[in-house]
Amino acid sequence: MSDYNASSIEVLEGLEPVRKRPGMYIGGTDERAYHHLVGEILDNSMDEAVAGHADWIEFSLDVGNIITIRDNGRGIPVDKHPKFPDKSALEVILTTLHSGGKFSNKAYQTSGGLHGVGISVVNALSDDMWIEVARDKTLYKQSFSRGLPVTKLENLGAIHNRRGTTVCFHPDPEIFGDKIGFKPAWLFQMLRSKAYLYSGVEIRWKCDPSLIKPESKVTPEATFKFPNGLLDYLTSTLKDRPTITDTVFNGNIKLPDEAGRVEFAITWPEDDDGFIHSYCNTVPTPLGGTHESGLRSALSKGLRAYGDMTGVKKTSVISADDIMSGAAILLSVFIKDPQFQGQTKEKLVSNDVSKWVDSAIKDYFDLWLSKDPKSSTKLLTAIIEKAEERQRRKEDKATARKSATRKLRLPGKLADCSRQDANDTEIFIVEGDSAGGSAKQGRNRETQAILPLRGKILNVVSATRDKIRANQEIQDLIQALGCGSGKDFNIDALRYERVIIMTDADVDGAHIASLLVTMFYTQMKPLIEKGHLYLAQPPLYRLVHGTTSAYARDDLHKDELMETLFKGKKNIEVSRFKGLGEMPAKQLKETTMDPNSRILLRVTLPDAMAALGINPDEMEDEEEEFVTPQADADDLVQRLMGKDAEARYRFIQDNAQFVEDIDV
Repeated sequence: MSDYNASSIEVLEGLEPVRKRPGMYIGGTDERAYHHLVGEILDNSMDEAVAGHADWIEFSLDVGNIITIRDNGRGIPVDKHPKFPDKSALEVILTTLHSGGKFSNKAYQTSGGLHGVGISVVNALSDDMWIEVARDKTLYKQSFSRGLPVTKLENLGAIHNRRGTTVCFHPDPEIFGDKIGFKPAWLFQMLRSKAYLYSGVEIRWKCDPSLIKPESKVTPEATFKFPNGLLDYLTSTLKDRPTITDTVFNGNIKLPDEAGRVEFAITWPEDDDGFIHSYCNTVPTPLGGTHESGLRSALSKGLRAYGDMTGVKKTSVISADDIMSGAAILLSVFIKDPQFQGQTKEKLVSNDVSKWVDSAIKDYFDLWLSKDPKSSTKLLTAIIEKAEERQRRKEDKATARKSATRKLRLPGKLADCSRQDANDTEIFIVEGDSAGGSAKQGRNRETQAILPLRGKILNVVSATRDKIRANQEIQDLIQALGCGSGKDFNIDALRYERVIIMTDADVDGAHIASLLVTMFYTQMKPLIEKGHLYLAQPPLYRLVHGTTSAYARDDLHKDELMETLFKGKKNIEVSRFKGLGEMPAKQLKETTMDPNSRILLRVTLPDAMAALGINPDEMEDEEEEFVTPQADADDLVQRLMGKDAEARYRFIQDNAQFVEDIDV
């Protein structure tokens, strides 16, 4: 305590906080964050274009991860700043957090950069950066490194045929390491998407040919300009896939009260394999937000109203999910002063946007539906069929899955996968709604189902049949799998190819897993014998040093990584996951759910005792009749999980000598 005094308090000045904690500003130091730097600069040029001050943007990627972005906008102001008379506005913007022209509506009516940290953050995280500004028929230039000016603002002389801003930067290897580099395919797609989002801009792409992989569709030079905006985007994305309606529902209309405008392009593929990509001021919002909520409301109210107008009954069953799921949706809003969730702007949270979008699109949708009654009726019929199917599941009515003759009831909390065939599908059994929420966000909706269970399930070995039948968690699990239990078990009726137990990597998680394995062993043994039961292996720790990160399954694995991958490195950040519910969906998917990167343990039944590391020859077993592996397993389950506490006590006493590691 005596060492903790005023001198212990650090005060970070200028752009030091960005270099100290880059994750707070760009979400990390990984490949995604590396490319996020480009987005911050590109958004500034896009803001100039959307504001009507620029109509082209040039982008180049050169050898050595050097990015250059140029526009023909107004150019960053270079006159002296009133609050900092010894600095130009350009230097203030580049070296000071929360500085810029987007805090009010004076310079920009709508913009994607709002926090005044974008270009200054890129400057702080670049070891080399220079800016050229062509403004008032004069060319200026200034260079920076790691957030600090290297040169003063230089006047390069008169220029008559050029205006706008040029930004060139190179990400700092001290922050990102030397193994990460820009991917031309990612950048190519980013620029293409930006051009779709604003039809008034032309974006010119140039990349050194040596950086492009032969198998990619990236060309060394390209020009992106799409007069029809999102409609062109949707048409090129879907290509020749058949759709329910003959035309695309699209528009570019003003929001009420001069709040901005909304552009959209929506259609419904016949294969029901859709997507939703939403944006605000050209910034992607992968987590959705209030603009998506407004669209959901407008579409659901509009389709129900059309059904009522044409005399179609059953429209009351339609929900927004019935309309949105399976639809191919592109949505872009341009609004003043949008509020995002976090600096990375992945979710729009502006409250008024929902009602603005709802009001703007609803009337437009009504008109579109009435123009083509044939297509609209076809769409309405398809949506009602989907709604009725959902209602059948919700109300536990018979629904066919693998066989038209077999009927089952699905628990309401099951987030089922969309694939009708059991091949290559899997169900994750998770503990609690919190872990279930993360798993649902990280899953592949087509092939992965999620069933959250509440707490520790019943120990079926020591419970009566009536008690098992009355246990809601066990009945939910049996209904979800669809294959029955006990004498009624039918392996051919199993609705998923893999049943995966996914619990926390701690003692409680292991206990829950053991109870579930016991339930499967006693009630659905063929499921294990046929190799359908698995244990997920979620990590317990995440270790980070600079751009290097790794996950550890347990303490031993953590120690192993410290002695190998992180050997000799200092200040290693070690974070312990409290549970799957505390793990971000992206990390849960990467470590535990993605078939390309996860580890699964298959539960088998060769010899239960051998599986536990116990040699029967070394045990004083009084029951010599248990001579087969199956009998050994049956006996072990009874002794460990059954009602006979004395037998359990003897087992612990007899086998304590074989325990090599214990968690206390």
